[in-house]
Amino acid sequence: MAKSKDMEFEVGNSKIKLGKSDYVVRGLGYVLVTLYAIACVFPFLIIIGTSFTSESYIRTHGVQLIPRDFTLKAYEMVIGSGNIWKSYGLTIMMTLIGTVCGLLIIAMTGYALQRKDFPLRNAISFYIYFTSLFSAGLAPYYLLMTQTYKLLDSYLAVLLPLMMSPWLIILMKNFIKQIPHEITESGKIDGAGDMTVFVYLILPMIKPALATIGLFLALGYWNEWYQSSLFLTAKVTVKPLQYTLYEIVNKLDALRNSVAGQYVTLTDIPEQSVKMANAVLATGPIVLLYPFVQKYFIGGITVGAVKG
Repeated sequence: MAKSKDMEFEVGNSKIKLGKSDYVVRGLGYVLVTLYAIACVFPFLIIIGTSFTSESYIRTHGVQLIPRDFTLKAYEMVIGSGNIWKSYGLTIMMTLIGTVCGLLIIAMTGYALQRKDFPLRNAISFYIYFTSLFSAGLAPYYLLMTQTYKLLDSYLAVLLPLMMSPWLIILMKNFIKQIPHEITESGKIDGAGDMTVFVYLILPMIKPALATIGLFLALGYWNEWYQSSLFLTAKVTVKPLQYTLYEIVNKLDALRNSVAGQYVTLTDIPEQSVKMANAVLATGPIVLLYPFVQKYFIGGITVGAVKG
């Protein structure tokens, strides 16, 4: 019996036959995906290589993929210039607290808004959506946070605004809407209350949505600097990581442009390498979060966006 050049493999109880055209398409797909992955990783590798390169070499030859004239001066300046480790601890704590609390609030809100027996669900959904279209502006927002809520120089001014967003609530609502309403009714028939149904029946079924929205919340808290610049003054000694790194870069720019900068050469101020070191220190830890949520991310973002 002659052997076919095509390959067969089983998927479940069925057999799929791959021909030459399938191999060409798959090979082309692998090549394109590999090139795209390299294009995404390459800039970050340049950032890492430049952060370990001396300032004089950068000014002469530009950014480097492989460190040249290796030095740790940029990292020494960043780490030794302030409360960098305390800022790390503060940012990690705020990210954990904000993500957990935000997930709980968003999940409960999305669950309530998709319940058919909740009479005000359409009105509240419209109100939430309306807030995403219009804003009062920066001045009323600042007065609200500082005068009404008295949150000036308080970490709550950074923590609370990022805890919820209309888009994340709508995303969660649309995802929970895919769950059959009969599951909730079955819990009610067995005598379970709303919170019991939510905790034991709904939450285990929305893991992709929780992972997706949790990733968005964590990234928002980790990269936060704008709220800190508005509501945390010089009285606050420990500030979030991104704003601390932002202040370090500003101090270097001020030193370069000051009168004191005339007594040192530009190569003594590692401006470019410090910026690269800041990017490495700010990006590194949060990258470790992606492998844990990657398998849920695509499913959560697509299923939750099917229906409005």
